[in-house]
Amino acid sequence: MNIFYRPKYQSDATQFINELKAKNPELAEKQSQGRALLWNKTLDRDILAEFEAAKVSQKPYVYQTAAQ
Repeated sequence: MNIFYRPKYQSDATQFINELKAKNPELAEKQSQGRALLWNKTLDRDILAEFEAAKVSQKPYVYQTAAQ
């Protein structure tokens, strides 16, 4: 027996998630479908270029008052 052996610790949250995934194998597919609704989008490069062109440069020190 190794004197440095420690059983692998898992938090309660990790145990809960592992049990949930074991009970519901379709959960991973539903999660990826939900992520696709909000995050996996194709970007229109023309609109992004317009946003970049419309940016107004910020002054070096924004907290400085106008009259000094």
